[in-house]
Order: sequence, then C-alpha cells, then structure tokens
Amino acid sequence: MFLFLSKLLPLLVYPLGLTCILLSLSLVWLWKKPRRAAAAIATALILLIISSNPWVSAQAVRTLEWQYLPLAKLPTAEAIVVLGGSIYPAMPPRPWVEVADAGDRVLYGVRLYQTQKAPLIIFSGGRINWKDGGPPEAEDMAKIATAMGVPANAIINEGTSLNTYQNAVNVKEILQRRQLKKILLVTSAIHMPRSMAIFKKQGIDAIPAPTDYWVTERTFEEINSSPQASLLNALPDTESLHYFTRTLKEYIGFGVYRFKGWL
Repeated sequence: MFLFLSKLLPLLVYPLGLTCILLSLSLVWLWKKPRRAAAAIATALILLIISSNPWVSAQAVRTLEWQYLPLAKLPTAEAIVVLGGSIYPAMPPRPWVEVADAGDRVLYGVRLYQTQKAPLIIFSGGRINWKDGGPPEAEDMAKIATAMGVPANAIINEGTSLNTYQNAVNVKEILQRRQLKKILLVTSAIHMPRSMAIFKKQGIDAIPAPTDYWVTERTFEEINSSPQASLLNALPDTESLHYFTRTLKEYIGFGVYRFKGWL
C-alpha cells in the first residue's frame, strides 16, 4: 500500500496535477462562486507558468544536481552500483531494451568499469507489475552492459528493489555477503543527494559518481544569450515543467523518507 500511495499522492501536488485540481474546482464554483473560480483559475495559470519557466526550472534543478559535482579524480572502489530507473523493457514494438532520459546511468557505470575504477558492477532495480511491467530492470541494464563488452562474471543483478530505500538495503546485503566495502554510486545527479543520504544511513561507504546532468555551466548563459533566446525562455516549456516536477519529486521524497526514518 505504501508503494502505491507513494506513486499516487505526489501526482496530486505536482504542478500538472495541482493545476488540474484547481481547474476542476473552478468549474464547480463557476456559476455560484465566480470570484472563487476566478481565483482558482488564476492560481492554476500562475503555477503552470512558473513551474514551466526554463530559468525557474533550471534554478530549482541546480539545487540538487550541483550538490555532488564530479570529482576531479574519481578514486577506485570494490564495486560500481548503478541504480535503476533508466531503461525501458523490450516490449513490442521495441526491438530491444531502450534507454530512457536517465540512460546515462548505465552508460557511465560501464565507462567506470572500462576505466578500471572497480572490478564489479551491481545493477539494482526491479519493476512494478502494475506500473512498468516486464523483467527486472537490473537484467535489462545488464544486457546493455554485456553488449558494451562487460563480461557476465563482472555483473551482479539485484532485481527486487522498487524504490531507492530498497536499493540501499538490498545492495548492502550483497556487499556484506561478498565482503565488499567501498562502492561508486552511479545515479542521475538530481537523484544523487537523496540516494547518498539513504546509502549512508545504511552504513555503506559510497562515493558519488553522478551523471545525467540537465543544468550545465552554460545553461544560464544560453537562457539570456540573445533577445530571441530570452523571449523563448520566457515562455512555458514542457521539458522545464518535467524537470521542475522531478525536482519536486526529490524534495517530497526527502520528506517522506525522513518521516519513515530511512535517511
């Protein structure tokens, strides 16, 4: 039940969901309480404009992504742990597994292995039957890794985790069983602060190896690089709305996980 509610309830407070609620209420109030309806419509419009603004969204994302910037010299470790949430299963008409927006996680994890940062890769991630379906995501990540030249004996699949807390708990069991201590933790930069907090709570010696950055050093220069760019970036943008929502998801996750005692 917790898993289902953790997916359902945030949808109601994300910008798009909250906007829909406000507009629905405005329809109910329209005839008998027009002022209240107008206030709901105005609030919905302002919320959508702000949350889909590229500058606002980039500022919000940066508060998370830039907490863990790539180290100038990444140390070696005993294993590379790559968290799921980045691969689509091979369901028709897809000819094979496909990488999602966060597919850099797998690619960067393999890159770290190829540069001998660790002799082992642990892919951690399952799939929720009523949400994603298909085989455990860890298996699909392993398929990509082996296609890129990683030997099967250098891969461990942990395919039962359905959230970041379970990632940490299940990976800890693997590390203890194999008497491994230090890991390189690979996940999207926006997800790294919460992931590190959870893994540290489990007593895991994790070194952050973030990837999948949306905000770069040039992002804000490009937003105001010309009058044309300034105009375009003043308008609502669906990608900006998506990343603002992802940022909000992480902060809600911090609150829920702290309440549960997971970080």
